[in-house]
Amino acid sequence: MSTAVLRPDFLWGFATASYQIEGAPHQDGRGPSIWDTFCRIPGKIADGSSGDVACDSYNKTADDIALLLQTGAKAYRFSLSWSRVIPLGGREDPVNEKGLGFYVKFVDDLLAAGITPLVTLFHWDLPDNLDKRYGGLLNKKEFVADYTNYARVVFKAMGPKVKHWITFNEPWCSSILGYSTGLFAPGHTSDRSKSKVGDSSREPWIVGHNLLLAHGSAVKVYREEFKSKDGGEIGITLNGDYVYPWDAEDPHDVEACERKLEFSIGWFADPVYFGHYPASMVSQLGDRLPTWTEEEKALVKGSNDFYGMNHYTANYIKHRTGTPEPEDYLGNLESLYENKKGEIIGPDTQSFWLKPNPLGFRKLMKWISDRYGKPKIYVTENGTSLKGENDLPMEKILEDDFRLKYYQDYTQAMADAVSKDGVDCRGYMAWSLLDNFEWAEGYETRFGVTYVDYTGGQKRYPKKSAKEIHKCFDALIKKA
Repeated sequence: MSTAVLRPDFLWGFATASYQIEGAPHQDGRGPSIWDTFCRIPGKIADGSSGDVACDSYNKTADDIALLLQTGAKAYRFSLSWSRVIPLGGREDPVNEKGLGFYVKFVDDLLAAGITPLVTLFHWDLPDNLDKRYGGLLNKKEFVADYTNYARVVFKAMGPKVKHWITFNEPWCSSILGYSTGLFAPGHTSDRSKSKVGDSSREPWIVGHNLLLAHGSAVKVYREEFKSKDGGEIGITLNGDYVYPWDAEDPHDVEACERKLEFSIGWFADPVYFGHYPASMVSQLGDRLPTWTEEEKALVKGSNDFYGMNHYTANYIKHRTGTPEPEDYLGNLESLYENKKGEIIGPDTQSFWLKPNPLGFRKLMKWISDRYGKPKIYVTENGTSLKGENDLPMEKILEDDFRLKYYQDYTQAMADAVSKDGVDCRGYMAWSLLDNFEWAEGYETRFGVTYVDYTGGQKRYPKKSAKEIHKCFDALIKKA
């Protein structure tokens, strides 16, 4: 029997992202994003699909809110499509009032249903025009100024209705998958068989720096112009997997674990909390890692009101010897699913990178809490796919016991982090409310607690996990 240890005002609910669910790419004046363009390149998306229709959530907001109410959710984290709000993206470009109005009304509808909105300003779908106009995320001066303008437009339109703002979702993915491996839009990589453009040894570090500056700039605007009257809070969401040494007896593997966390989480969180990059990154990357001016440092240090934590899985870490490759972004180490003893990190899912390990969730929450001075944490994504789920008949898909167990185990691990490790956790958003467009994996991988029939008008069918997840929180949240 679980003990109630989470705060009475603990926010729980679900998360989604604009390009993954909305569809309606041209409706009401939306402009293209880099993902619209990337999906048109043959071979980039596993099933050759795109987010053109996805869950059609742009036209089904009432259905999505009804689903949230059915689950008992208290909160909903969603992202805005920048190119819906400002189709060409720039600070001199016109605001699309229909697109902005869509989000304002959606927030009103959520609030009317008693659901707290958590709004992500950027979940990877940069206006394509900005990429073409000046190189997008690579252009420090222009990108930071245009993002800051976009953030201000949204803050002004939403006012006090939104109390929880997230500047960027997983900048690691935008930087590494977008500019090193080329698996995500805009697809830059040094591998010329995949892209004509890109420098995997330098571009990701430039992009990461620019994202941090844009985050800091938007936070400054919010704090100086909106926070006192609107009463909200703002932070950035970072992804990170937990790490165990491949050989627990080898101090080099133990050391490599810490380095892996620094290269994935510390890359962004250290500047936000300490004003500098981790020493391990500076040591390995040298002049490829941008340096901080005093002005930039002042902008970014202290720019989190909370820590947004996205987490799914864990890995075994094996150190490497010798000089790291110029393209290395892990920290001169191997990330593995099996340790020296032959133990597997967790069961297989449909996602090659995701193997459930709930203890790792608790341990990573503690690592973040200890390293960054016990920040207020919102778990902004956590969830799983199921091996072969997409190939099952619908009645079997709806019985998603594996996913339900994942949520039971992970929410208990989170509760242990709070009650036993002193972590200050204020909320948990399950990924995801809906099966949706899973980026480079297309529609073959399902993460939703709700089955979406992509060939039957995007009709929604709640799975067992949608109906049962509330029990986790009923048991873990203290009564007011």
